[in-house]
Amino acid sequence: MDNSPEQDPQGPLPAPLPKNAPVQAPGTDLAAELRASDADRERVADLLRDAYAEGRLTVDEHAERIEAAYNARTFGELEPLTRDLPSHPGAIRHNLTKAPLEAPAPAPQPALPPARAESPTMVAVFGGASRKGRWRVGSHLKAVAVFGGIEIDLTDAVFESPEVVIEVVTVFGGVEVRVPENVSLHGGGAGVFGGFEVREQTSADPYAPVVRVKGAAVFGGVEAKPRRGKKLKEWVRRQLDG
Repeated sequence: MDNSPEQDPQGPLPAPLPKNAPVQAPGTDLAAELRASDADRERVADLLRDAYAEGRLTVDEHAERIEAAYNARTFGELEPLTRDLPSHPGAIRHNLTKAPLEAPAPAPQPALPPARAESPTMVAVFGGASRKGRWRVGSHLKAVAVFGGIEIDLTDAVFESPEVVIEVVTVFGGVEVRVPENVSLHGGGAGVFGGFEVREQTSADPYAPVVRVKGAAVFGGVEAKPRRGKKLKEWVRRQLDG
């Protein structure tokens, strides 16, 4: 006769929870309630900018989602903003994983050279002047070209103001202005026996810097336009907000 205890067909009972363990309400996600960092918000904002550039979001949709991303406090508020996009990163729990202690530290990125301080005035008379690379641009820049040419390249510049006004005067000369593709560009001027062309654009990011070009071209030309494929990198939103 077998006196062994009868086996429960349902299997062993689960271990009891600790006395003070938090109880998760049905249908809730504790991970979604965790606080998001600035890096998490910027990562979502980058995905939204790419989606707008690909034509997946309208201007209004992008502006609304960008604002919601920067105002989000938790992962649960960030995740829905990219849920309907092909670049959606997946469940927010992937943000909660940490590298093992034995994992090697990432290689340090080489430090960028300091940005150059430049004069707010550029002059070219019977010659040429150029300003490009890493230079600090303030709120106002004046360019005067007389029988000469001036090149102003802002694609790698360090913006120190949320708005940059470029005042241009050219006589028998030319001025060329290039800006990153992710800033706003506005303006216009008078062309007297010459041309003054500003290819205006409004950035989908409401916090992006604004460049305004104005002035006059007499027997000369002024052209201002964005450079495709070049995006402003050294622009911290909270710095421009003050």
